[in-house]
Amino acid sequence: MDAIGLLAVCRSFFPLLLLLLLLPVLGAADEALQTYIVQLHPPHEGASNEAVSASGVDWHLSFLERSVAWEREKRPSSRLLYSYHTVFDGFAAQLAGDEAAALRALPGVASVRADRRVELHTTYSYRFLGLNFCPTGAWARSGYGRGTIVGVLDTGVWPESPSFDDRGMPPVPVRWAGVCQAGDCFNASNCNRKLIGARFYSKGHRANYPTNPSEAASALEYVSPRDAHGHGTHTASTAAGAAVAGASVLGAGAGEARGVAPGAHVAAYKVCWFNGCYSSDILAGMDDAVRDGVDVLSLSLGGFPIPLFEDSIAIGSFRATARGVSVVCAAGNSGPARSSVANEAPWVLTVGAATLDRRFPAYVRLGDGRVLYGESMFPGNIGLKNGGKELELVYAVGGTRESEYCLKGSLDKAAVAGKMVVCDRGITGRADKGEAVKEAGGAAMILANTEINRQEDSIDVHVLPATLVGYREAVQLKKYISSTPRPVARIVFGGTRIGRARAPAVALFSARGPSLTNPSVLKPDVVAPGVNIIAAWPGNLGPSGLDSDARRSNFSVLSGTSMAAPQVSGIAALIRSAHPSWSPAMVRSAIMTSADITDRQGKAIMDGDGGRADVFAMGSGHVNPARAVDPGLVYDIQPADYVTHLCALGYTHMEIFKITHTGVNCSAVLQKNRGFTLNYPSIAVALKNGARSAALQRTVTNVGAPNSTYIAQVAAPPGVKVTVAPTTLSFAEFGEQRSFRVTVDAPSPPAARDSAEGYLMWKQSGGQGKHVVRSPIAVTWVAE
Repeated sequence: MDAIGLLAVCRSFFPLLLLLLLLPVLGAADEALQTYIVQLHPPHEGASNEAVSASGVDWHLSFLERSVAWEREKRPSSRLLYSYHTVFDGFAAQLAGDEAAALRALPGVASVRADRRVELHTTYSYRFLGLNFCPTGAWARSGYGRGTIVGVLDTGVWPESPSFDDRGMPPVPVRWAGVCQAGDCFNASNCNRKLIGARFYSKGHRANYPTNPSEAASALEYVSPRDAHGHGTHTASTAAGAAVAGASVLGAGAGEARGVAPGAHVAAYKVCWFNGCYSSDILAGMDDAVRDGVDVLSLSLGGFPIPLFEDSIAIGSFRATARGVSVVCAAGNSGPARSSVANEAPWVLTVGAATLDRRFPAYVRLGDGRVLYGESMFPGNIGLKNGGKELELVYAVGGTRESEYCLKGSLDKAAVAGKMVVCDRGITGRADKGEAVKEAGGAAMILANTEINRQEDSIDVHVLPATLVGYREAVQLKKYISSTPRPVARIVFGGTRIGRARAPAVALFSARGPSLTNPSVLKPDVVAPGVNIIAAWPGNLGPSGLDSDARRSNFSVLSGTSMAAPQVSGIAALIRSAHPSWSPAMVRSAIMTSADITDRQGKAIMDGDGGRADVFAMGSGHVNPARAVDPGLVYDIQPADYVTHLCALGYTHMEIFKITHTGVNCSAVLQKNRGFTLNYPSIAVALKNGARSAALQRTVTNVGAPNSTYIAQVAAPPGVKVTVAPTTLSFAEFGEQRSFRVTVDAPSPPAARDSAEGYLMWKQSGGQGKHVVRSPIAVTWVAE
């Protein structure tokens, strides 16, 4: 079904007689039957009961009646195997191939796909994070996040996804004040105990892009909270999706899907549309979300770093934090460029992206016998039929720069027909290149990283047999093509592999520090899984995200810091559930000071840029939920402290007012708080104007056992002397606070570098010595 047809189904119900007149009735007497699973769009709320009977099997049988030529002695019920109403809208039936094709063409049908056998694994990121059913683990200690509400500002939500099924969920919290806003193909019944609220905001978008979203020729859009693009559904389910057995992307990555906080409630705020996200809409969404009663705000959006007083997300999140809401934001995908990190506000938890140890190998076997490693999520069973065949290789057919990138219309159809086309990454989307090759008649594609992409391996669910190769492999591939008159290759799909790759490693695209606007606060704060993440996907869209993709899947794969941020939002929800009285700063501290700095092999976390990841790539390290729920000590910050911090940075009265909506006399504030430094969990020192030393004050709160003692361990940055006083902190009671002073002496920067790093670690001593509270130390020499 095309986008226009789908939107028509949501807005009006075609009479049954009209459907019967329009649709062919096909026979299947001589064709073998196969089991198909049919997914349906939700019935429009204005549809008549006679036309749509969603409460029984009659509605499902009506689709079979319209797609199959029945023999007189047989009825549709003879083919119906299961009728799904709770976790899935649709049915399973035995159909011939032509019957399945006819059913797929019916309005109201989202997908028709063959039943298949899959092996149990997992959609995996929650397991990679160490979340399990251990009675002392993070899930058990937090009740899986029960009672917390995660607000997701994104492209909306697809409520029928099984990831938002509410079986086993507790009642909606009595404090919840949100709504389920009606609109195109969306009404109050789309919310439940899992998805407890949904709103949409389009006024800013319409003002900047006057066309009504639903009338845009280039993209299907719902003027409602319903997600037409997939991003919001994906992020919401990553943070707090329900358990879904047998989840996969057309068979790849099969297993059980779960959000990081599967017991938490979700509220969706649609602020992004086909033309982007506008600040006016974002602020309106944040305003409602805080008023509605969310505990965590998850924002997988943002731009380039800008001053805080011009940053709507920073401005909105300040007051959200002051009201007790934890705000988690993506760091941005502008890496590995230095100082590219976005969402830098110190009251925001900023998240970079890292890899998993799961791979989807799709090797390129060249005609000369060499094998190049690549990755793909193209379904392997189809790949063996098509891409598995040895095909002639072609590159830059058409002789233009555009054809090297496989831009639409740039490929010579006669030259690519039936061949395997090599396409350079860049300019257009990765999946778009596969579509261009397919439209030109190509049989398969090799997507080649350029030098800027290096070995980065974000994969896609391509519409034809395809694989992505790194830059090193791309160089070898092109040399082979130019070395022989008829180069050939085949793609060998290797399925899903877990545990063989070294991980986590910081993703190449993940934005880097130091912060442009505030180098005295280390950003990003942490990294989390953000590469090739499988999560829920809307039923109106193929898993490639292309309008032409007729395939349907409840799950798809995406990469980006957008995928990493909701992982941490889920962890924040777990902590809020376990410790409901904690401030947002305490939650952030727990996540940061418990983070890992080694990978699953016990080695230093690597950087996608090559070499060991530094603090400007990974912040405090890779998140560890089990330790974050029980951190031992935390660094707390009050909202007024952020105001003092802004004064210390030299912000003017008006600039601070733009951020905080409060007036302040910075001279008086700084006079009262001489030597003030923000009580941040990481330690960043920016030395300017020839300064060679700095002194910082920190205060920790005991959230572990009483009668506990912590001893300082320091690894000073190269060429820097770090002194901590006192070196021992003793706590007699829970909630007790202790302060310490950190002095940094840095006479000159290391050779050919403008920064250096180390760490401070408070290690619990005695029989209760399980807690290790770690803070990275970053010293930057700032050129004036």
